[in-house]
Amino acid sequence: MRYFIEVSYKGTNYSGFQIQQNAATIQGKIENALLILLRQPVTLTCSSRTDAGVHALQNYFHFNIDEPINATTTYKVNAILPADISIKNIIQVNDEAHSRFDALSREYAYLISPYKNPFTIDTALYYPFKPNVQILNEVAAYFLLQNNFYAFSKTNTQVNNFICTLYQSYWEEKDGLLIYHVQGNRFLRGMVRALVATMLAAARNKLGMQQIESLFTTEKKCGLSIDATGLHLVRVEYPFI
Repeated sequence: MRYFIEVSYKGTNYSGFQIQQNAATIQGKIENALLILLRQPVTLTCSSRTDAGVHALQNYFHFNIDEPINATTTYKVNAILPADISIKNIIQVNDEAHSRFDALSREYAYLISPYKNPFTIDTALYYPFKPNVQILNEVAAYFLLQNNFYAFSKTNTQVNNFICTLYQSYWEEKDGLLIYHVQGNRFLRGMVRALVATMLAAARNKLGMQQIESLFTTEKKCGLSIDATGLHLVRVEYPFI
């Protein structure tokens, strides 16, 4: 039987999702908790591999198991997991359902605090500058018109193509934070952080629109990124959930 597991986590203390030797990861913690509870090993397949320090309000993984899972499993797994990882739901799906390939869209938010805030120190980037919000939104809107994001992917990445379709791309000021919202059918490794860094550079007059446009007409990388602290995977959409 195949199950989807819906999780949320604060990524500050982890070296990303994917399991690694001698490093704490989200996958490692959840697989270990399931092993303790179910008394058989399971391997998680993720919808989106988050990097070190990236958070998730909602992410999905799938796994297979021989015996059915009862209604108390979610509570019991949460009792084993550390406080910064939470299982929100475990859902039985058809045997062909795939958490990565069946996802219709993914939505991210990048949070920036203009002042030092002890309550958001791990989840929003402290950025003591004043970027031009109008320019931020002009560049964000320009990204909606593009589809080849080669310039915004990491160099060592194994993908067949760099084509992504963005459905939303905009900034807002809310609750004392500056927040970038982006939704798309897929994202390349490091893409959102590169987009944010590029927009902030433009909004501080360190990068012109002509330079940004050239990133889509040449085969060069933008060469910019930003700390993982403010990045959140907000939602993953499926046709059957």
